[in-house]
Amino acid sequence: MDASMWVAKTGLDAQQTRMNVISNNLANVNTSGFKRDRAVFEDMLYQNIRQAGGQTDANSQSPTGMMLGTGVRVVATEKLHGQGSMVNTQNPLDMAVAGEGFFQIAQADGTLAYTRDGNFKISATGQIVTASGAALQPAITVPAGTASITIGRDGTVSAQSAAGAQAAIGQIQIARFVNPSGLQAMGQNLLKETAASGAPQVVAPGTAGAGTLQQGSLEASNVNVVEEMVSMIETQRAYEVNSKAISAVDGMLRFINNNM
Repeated sequence: MDASMWVAKTGLDAQQTRMNVISNNLANVNTSGFKRDRAVFEDMLYQNIRQAGGQTDANSQSPTGMMLGTGVRVVATEKLHGQGSMVNTQNPLDMAVAGEGFFQIAQADGTLAYTRDGNFKISATGQIVTASGAALQPAITVPAGTASITIGRDGTVSAQSAAGAQAAIGQIQIARFVNPSGLQAMGQNLLKETAASGAPQVVAPGTAGAGTLQQGSLEASNVNVVEEMVSMIETQRAYEVNSKAISAVDGMLRFINNNM
């Protein structure tokens, strides 16, 4: 019975972790470019009481054996990179990737981070940067006196002066990964490369399987509130059942202690 208490305890831990994942998804329902997480469960080691196929007598074998599970654990949290809906903002510096790929963002330590959040601004020096001030890579500087900016679906950035002259000022490139779920979340809507994600393939938008850019739009979070609420109810009920299992075992032990 002590073992059954432990098994139920692992269920409580696993469901608590799943609830944390769901809570984070719901908290980021309005975060641009956010990709929902999913908790991945696996059963733990089994106690092999009787081996399947073992001899039960001289002429017979056990058809199934007897193995007792020791519980469950969350082995991973996986980001699901489904496309979020496009929200039209009419802001010329807002960009969304329609399809696969990530914007490249320069970090203070010289490394690159990656994001689906296309909420960009212009810094005091004219550079295109994120809301936290990190520069988009490759770096693009908007000339002084620019009246409007045009960003093509292929990532070509053009600036039009007040006099009406138009010139290309840069080319946005996006990075694709063999396993985007292997990217490590850093916060601030940023992800970083890991050994699991593989090296980035940097291409122009719309080439080599990469998505295209949509100027004046942002990609909304791909969190489905209704789906997350259903998952929350499932998690709550599973947590209650594991809690009741512990209470039931406690009652059985109390009965034995009082009556044996």
